[in-house]
Amino acid sequence: MAVDATTSATSTSSTSSTYTNPWANASSTSDSADATMNYNDFLQLLIAQMQNQDPTDPMNASDQISQLATFSQVEQSIKTNTLLRSMLQAEALTKAGSLVGTTVTSSDSTSTGVVSSVKVNDDSVSLTTSNGDSINLQTGVKISSGS
Repeated sequence: MAVDATTSATSTSSTSSTYTNPWANASSTSDSADATMNYNDFLQLLIAQMQNQDPTDPMNASDQISQLATFSQVEQSIKTNTLLRSMLQAEALTKAGSLVGTTVTSSDSTSTGVVSSVKVNDDSVSLTTSNGDSINLQTGVKISSGS
């Protein structure tokens, strides 16, 4: 099972810093959506496998236990990824709130202003400056303290 790479947020300093969006992979729910099999499904497959096996050459009990353990490990990995995603989202919320009052420059350097409000969406953070500009918080946005 592939694990999505995560990005880290760089902290704001008294001069300036570049923001890396911790939400980049945090909102993806494809892992849990793709793994729609549960224990009941697994047990039904195991029973079907046992019913349809060759009676002269039955499956080894240790192989069956190994399959169950493997399924359990995959399920735990999915739960761990979900919890890590929640932690990344909480970090992004905390980071977004601390941006109010800081000066930001868009990644293409076309818009600069002091952040007056922050809107947290499912997969992004949008900053509204005091002059009404909206800047999506993404890689390359420059953040500096004060005005």
